[in-house]
Amino acid sequence: MSTLLSSLGRWSFRHPWRVLVAWLLVLGIAGGAALALGKGTDNAFTIPGTESQAGLEQLERTFPQVSGTSAQFIVVAAPGDSVTEAAYKAPIEQTVTQLSHLSGVLAATSPYNEQVTGMVSKDRAAAIVRLQFKGQASDVTPAAKDSLRASVADLQKQLPDGSRTVLGGDLFAMSIPALSLTEAVGLIIALLVLVVTFRSFVVAGMPLLTAILGVGISMAAIFAATAFASVSSTTPLLALMLGLAVGIDYALFIVARHQDQVRAGVDPEESAARSTGTAGSAVVFAGVTVLIALIGLGFAGIPFLTTMGIAAAVAVAIAVLIAITLTPAVLGFMKGRVAGRPRKQRTARKGAAEPRPTFSARWVGGVTRHPVLVALAVVIGLGIVAVPATSLALALPNAGVLPKGSEARTSYDLTAEHFGAGFNGPLILTGTIVTSTDPVGLMHDLGDAVAKLPGVAEIALATPNQTADTGIVQVIPTTAPDAPATADLVRELRAHHDEWLKEFGIDLKVTGFTAVGIDISDQLGGALLPFGIFVIGLSLVLLTIVFRSIWVPITAALGYLLSIVAAFGVVAAVFEWGWFADALHVARTGPIISFMPIILMGVLFGLAMDYQVFLVSRMREDFVHDPEAKDRATSRGAAVRAVRTGFVSSARVVTAAAVIMFAVFVAFVPEGDSSLKPIALGLAAGIAIDAFLVRMTLIPALMAILGDRAWRIPGWLAKILPHVDIEGEAVERERHLAAWPGDDSVIAADGLTVAGAIEGLDLRLAPASALVLTGRDEAVRRAVGLAIAARVPSQGRLRVAGHLMPGRGAWVRAHVGCVIVDGNGSGSADPLRELRDALRARTTLVVIDGADRLTLAQSEQASAMLRDAAARGPLAVLATAEDVDTAQALLADAGWADPQIRDLDATQSLPLGSLSEDERSETKTKRRLPQDHRVSSRSDSVGARSTTPEEVATPLTDTDLDEVTA
Repeated sequence: MSTLLSSLGRWSFRHPWRVLVAWLLVLGIAGGAALALGKGTDNAFTIPGTESQAGLEQLERTFPQVSGTSAQFIVVAAPGDSVTEAAYKAPIEQTVTQLSHLSGVLAATSPYNEQVTGMVSKDRAAAIVRLQFKGQASDVTPAAKDSLRASVADLQKQLPDGSRTVLGGDLFAMSIPALSLTEAVGLIIALLVLVVTFRSFVVAGMPLLTAILGVGISMAAIFAATAFASVSSTTPLLALMLGLAVGIDYALFIVARHQDQVRAGVDPEESAARSTGTAGSAVVFAGVTVLIALIGLGFAGIPFLTTMGIAAAVAVAIAVLIAITLTPAVLGFMKGRVAGRPRKQRTARKGAAEPRPTFSARWVGGVTRHPVLVALAVVIGLGIVAVPATSLALALPNAGVLPKGSEARTSYDLTAEHFGAGFNGPLILTGTIVTSTDPVGLMHDLGDAVAKLPGVAEIALATPNQTADTGIVQVIPTTAPDAPATADLVRELRAHHDEWLKEFGIDLKVTGFTAVGIDISDQLGGALLPFGIFVIGLSLVLLTIVFRSIWVPITAALGYLLSIVAAFGVVAAVFEWGWFADALHVARTGPIISFMPIILMGVLFGLAMDYQVFLVSRMREDFVHDPEAKDRATSRGAAVRAVRTGFVSSARVVTAAAVIMFAVFVAFVPEGDSSLKPIALGLAAGIAIDAFLVRMTLIPALMAILGDRAWRIPGWLAKILPHVDIEGEAVERERHLAAWPGDDSVIAADGLTVAGAIEGLDLRLAPASALVLTGRDEAVRRAVGLAIAARVPSQGRLRVAGHLMPGRGAWVRAHVGCVIVDGNGSGSADPLRELRDALRARTTLVVIDGADRLTLAQSEQASAMLRDAAARGPLAVLATAEDVDTAQALLADAGWADPQIRDLDATQSLPLGSLSEDERSETKTKRRLPQDHRVSSRSDSVGARSTTPEEVATPLTDTDLDEVTA
């Protein structure tokens, strides 16, 4: 991957205008689609498969008057007046009649209706008028809302002075998130951090501009998607928050590496390619972890949450793509003008022999000098911070969390004051009563039974529908909609299902907006454990692959758990305990939005892995290259030294990235949407805790405690793990071998080794020339030919058609033809067709294995095809054959009269034919196709050195080689 990204970075640097115009076109297309297709967001929360949702769907079919969204307005009489007086009753009833004809209104209920109880407060100081609309809140037109507001305003004018009329209900309970100037503060802070980091205002603006472009594309795509899916109003803001944070950070990592290299004298183009290949590889890995975690939100099985995760994942994916393409393109515009103002050289203190150490050096030095004490302090400290999380309660947002003074919040508070908290969240029991001979009496009896339960304030309505096939009981709880006691009441009602079914013959379902919210909270709570196992298990697997270690993933996962519970503790302390609630403009303390924990777990996982990779990969790199790491006596000292040097090398960039993310997230807290506030605060706290306390304090301490054991891995595990080059090892290898072999050879091999076949082979093949590999063992010949064609793994140095293996193996496989001719039928079914296809691509090299096995007619046709291809352009041929004369004749007819001959028997080889029959039989039982071979790495006995793909490969068997034609 690193070599591919390196090439992509180089191309983008060379063609900046193409890349920039392409992204601007994408932005224009996405923006146009959003304008043409966008239908707006929808805050209707649904949860398929639950009792409450099934109840709502049943009511939509049989009792639509109570199934849709509702609105209400409360009338509070002037002090000393009663709402039952004529001055109030007449205007209110007139307004109810008027509203009953409003478009979309199914029913308008007067508080004076004899069939409805409880709509006038017991002190007769207030009355509530309820309206039932068809469909969900998003189905109510703005014109209908305006008419409703106008009618209530007219009513206010008709009522006595001192009275109040306030609109509320589910229709007005959901706020539409919007951006404010406070969010811009986060961008300003990010810009200041970038200026300090890069010491250049122009360079600092690059990550910010690319991130804003990415966010613009993702926002447009999300709004365009509203034409095909239901998207909640919180979704775009969450995607905006994440897209900005990761977009700035990912560009920061690449630009910081580029700036350091340019300051060191590297050519800007070469530096951009290296930065994209090295830091860009880590960016892709980090982005993939965030994507997987966000898509994993689908674990909860809740559609709106799944949509939210996918939308945020789209924003992160776009941020990654922009980072690895547009960032090097913008560097191409700037060329070498990225060095920035040079840093002041640290001078030695008076009497000191060395310059003063940096703050990061002093910090990590202190941490690693007393690692046990530091680790205990961090763990105990974060454990204390996590204590408030034990009281974390979850619920869907309602009007009670809206800012004080807003219309719906005022109505919510007045209703609670005059009617009780439970009046803001009534519950509905519904069931089929088609078999009843007395539906009215049946519903009254059921209502009386329900009223006896603890937690029930009153029964507002118990009635059948007009066709007497469905009945409802509207229950007013004694507690608020988001109170734990209300959730207990819902469970209590459901617990009586069988009893009431036997007594009344009704299969009852508990539903309503409040019940839906409780079901969503319960399902989300149940999904936290499997999602947590998924996330932590994923982190263990990914980090084991990346670092080829057991202890590094375990410490990373434990650190992630500490960060999560501490972030939960901070959120609970603010939103439930009320600490700093006024300073953060928290409208009301109480339960937190239900999907905050699962979103926080998913997002923070990906971001925590970012810091883990960028910090620990430098530690691993320094340890691997330390000569003392190979000696058991000195390996522990080398490991601790690597922790310190690796920390110092990466601390500046990681610190800047964490500060930027914290600033972006925390900016959404003071004036942000009430639903987004706890998520933003949790992410801001989680980032600060994870970056500065866990990754930059606890992890170095634990790594120092573990010493060289941190880099050990069992041999069996090392063999089965794939090699993932996120540190850009292949890019660095290409840089070191850029001048090798020093000529224009189409094939250049030094010390080429194919495990189980041959080792130490040196080869050179000039352009437009031919080479015949011969030898007694067919398996050895085929192994070498396939290794050169990049069909099987190899070790040592190998460059084919100018591309260094194994990093450019994908290119070689796509551009170097390979034809296998075998008399026993295991080769190509039609070698001439394979050769024709290979030559059609105008390749500069073709490998023909078993050239002496072609029939006379096939040989003549093959010679003609090779001759024609050579006439079109330079073509080199590598042939393997046991009969050298036959192969020479084929090449001579094609125009290569004097091909090179190389006898592989003269090279130290490990032919399978030399094994005993028992050994050969045992080897053949390990049947793996070469395409399926996984290149593995291993560590020596002290974990001092992790080898690269070209140094270790799984041995091939002769069976493998026979089956390669698949």
